[in-house]
Amino acid sequence: MTSKSPDFDVLVIGGGMVGASQAAALAQANFSVALIEAQQPPSFDPRADYDLRVSAISPGSQKLLDAVGAWEIISAQRLCAYEEMRVWEEAGRGELHFSALDAGLKQLGYIVENRLIIDALWQQLDDVEVICPARIQGLAQFEDLARVTLEDGREISAKLIIAADGGNSATRELAGISCFGWAYQQRGIVAVVRTSVPHDNTAWQRFLPTGPVALLPLVDGSCSIVWSARAPLDTELLALDDAAFGQRLSDALGGRLGNIHVLSKRAGFPLRMQQAEAYVQSRLALVGDAAHVIHPLAGQGVNLGFGDAACLRDVLVDARAAGRDIGEHRRLRRYERARKSEDHLMAAAMDGLNRLYSSDHALLKLGRQQGVKAVNGLQPLKAAFMRHALG
Repeated sequence: MTSKSPDFDVLVIGGGMVGASQAAALAQANFSVALIEAQQPPSFDPRADYDLRVSAISPGSQKLLDAVGAWEIISAQRLCAYEEMRVWEEAGRGELHFSALDAGLKQLGYIVENRLIIDALWQQLDDVEVICPARIQGLAQFEDLARVTLEDGREISAKLIIAADGGNSATRELAGISCFGWAYQQRGIVAVVRTSVPHDNTAWQRFLPTGPVALLPLVDGSCSIVWSARAPLDTELLALDDAAFGQRLSDALGGRLGNIHVLSKRAGFPLRMQQAEAYVQSRLALVGDAAHVIHPLAGQGVNLGFGDAACLRDVLVDARAAGRDIGEHRRLRRYERARKSEDHLMAAAMDGLNRLYSSDHALLKLGRQQGVKAVNGLQPLKAAFMRHALG
């Protein structure tokens, strides 16, 4: 038991997309909030080249971004609505086709650059005490508050600490929360390209034995790619010159989008599945990649994180309305129960799809083709898939 009152209601560690949205949402709900971030994000420059990292923002995530005031800024910049999704595999003839029209929507979602989302969210932090640049090196949890120690020796306390500091979360490690999961032995290769066949506001994804390749439409007619490639193909693809890489990408898509011209540098990042054993402790909650990392093949990672932020906000608002302590473990378990099942289900689905389509087994190939045909022909089942993915 401590005698000092906490400095804040909530202290958010990590100012990326999920952490900044969490801080903004809680400040908007009239909690006193501080945010610790290691590095000030750059302002978004619409004249600059496209960011290599983009996100497929679902309607559910758009709702949160709109609620905190960020969507108005994002929608005034460059973003691309995608209205259809086409998914097929190298060996099979079946194809899944998802359409916004079938779901009764104008679009399935939006492709938005990560740095634009972060910049728009940081503009909503006027009521948040931003402590940047700063890193934590210590965490102590007491009966009535939690306290972090920064590398410069400062101490900050709050009723609740929210860890939003990514897959390698220092906060999670300091709290002693373990993770389970595995590396996929794949790297996600990202770049911006232009196709000779128009992308038609469609997200394209083809499954290959070495991993899926996805093209996401951008508003100027170009595409952002994520090619999940196994070793040694990943190293080979990163070493190719632009012309050779464009040809390999076109071949990987079966020539469906014509010739491909590379517009940017390329980068690769390792892919893994990781789940925290616990999402909450007394005075602590994990959100976003600090809680879960999934395969990016359906672009659901950040949407799960925004779902965490919205759910935790609602749990804390309800606790306060009931006169309860927002950092009480029993109250935080409501958040954990709601999100852990959702996150585990999506992680298992993405892992299963990646493994299923990476197999060359003849019976699995036949089963995949028949399954795709069945799903594509059953509109209620397709609609259920879309409703879940769109939040």
